[in-house]
Amino acid sequence: MPLSEQEQRMLDEMERHLLKHDADVVSAPSGDRALSYRNLVYGALLLLAGVGGLVAAVVASGGIGQIGSIVIGVIAFVAMLGGAIVAFTPVRRASSGVRPGAGPRPDRQRDASFMERMNDRWDRRQDER
Repeated sequence: MPLSEQEQRMLDEMERHLLKHDADVVSAPSGDRALSYRNLVYGALLLLAGVGGLVAAVVASGGIGQIGSIVIGVIAFVAMLGGAIVAFTPVRRASSGVRPGAGPRPDRQRDASFMERMNDRWDRRQDER
């Protein structure tokens, strides 16, 4: 069922408001952290080893018994989870001096809430574009 014009306008307005005021809606990559190609490869290999372990646990369930199959399955699942964590954990880039646009930071109020600071950072990031 299509949206009415009023519903479409409200939806567009809500989207604009979220993009303007909520830093959590759009995750922009930070300048000093990135995914490592090496970690992606290692994580993918560990993930594939975990999938192979799960298949081996199912295939060998008749020969090693139900408890052994469960143990192998749990170990394989942990390997898959570890592979995903290794693959998608960003690593700190080597900084090559001062970042462009990075000057002295203005004094921040100690009582500013976390969300206010995040919104300020988001607004500054949008102003730079």
